[in-house]
Amino acid sequence: MTKIVQTAGRDQLGSFAPEFAHFNDDVLFGENWNNGDLDLKTRSIITVVALMSQGITDSSLKYHIQNAKNNGVTQTEIAAVITHVAFYAGWPKAWVVFNLAKEVYNDQMPETSDKDRYQNTIFFPIGEPNPYGEFFEGQSYLAPVTTEQIPVFNVTFEPGCKNHWHIHHASKGGGQMLICVGGRGYYQEWGKEPVEMTPGTVINIPANVKHWHGAADDSWFSHLAIEIAGEETSTEWCEKV
Repeated sequence: MTKIVQTAGRDQLGSFAPEFAHFNDDVLFGENWNNGDLDLKTRSIITVVALMSQGITDSSLKYHIQNAKNNGVTQTEIAAVITHVAFYAGWPKAWVVFNLAKEVYNDQMPETSDKDRYQNTIFFPIGEPNPYGEFFEGQSYLAPVTTEQIPVFNVTFEPGCKNHWHIHHASKGGGQMLICVGGRGYYQEWGKEPVEMTPGTVINIPANVKHWHGAADDSWFSHLAIEIAGEETSTEWCEKV
């Protein structure tokens, strides 16, 4: 029988409640779940039934439904278990549990795109396809963060996407600031080595400096673009990188 190893107690409560963490990881899962008197599939079904009966339908139940799936409980079997318990524990509970089970068993659940998975890793929205896409090699996206006072936009690059060399012209002031908020990318000024950008990296781009920025070939990349106020400002797009 596969040995159950649990660390959730110590990971989440180790310093706050070490004794509870010990009981959770070492006794409940370490000893009880590893007791060979019942197989893991049966234990999983019993646990789902017990939690459903109490009306506990939070992430802990979803975890145990996933555990049941991992331990061999089929979609047909989990549906039969929930239906049976519904007669004894309550019909509304069954509806809630079925929705959790559908997520776990992927019943007609749409596949998550690379874009959606990356969006879940960053705070700012990715937005829509970049209207300045003609000046980018690869797919990029643009999302306004604010257009009041100081305009700020989140620019997201798919892996390998880079914008063309360009210059933010200004007779006074001007330029741009970039703040990386996700993934990994690069910034390079004409005649200098590329600078790697990771979350928290801040790049100050003076006016009238030729440069480009974009994603690493193996990573999505997002940065906030902040335009610095200036006089007689314009952007000149140049050749591809």
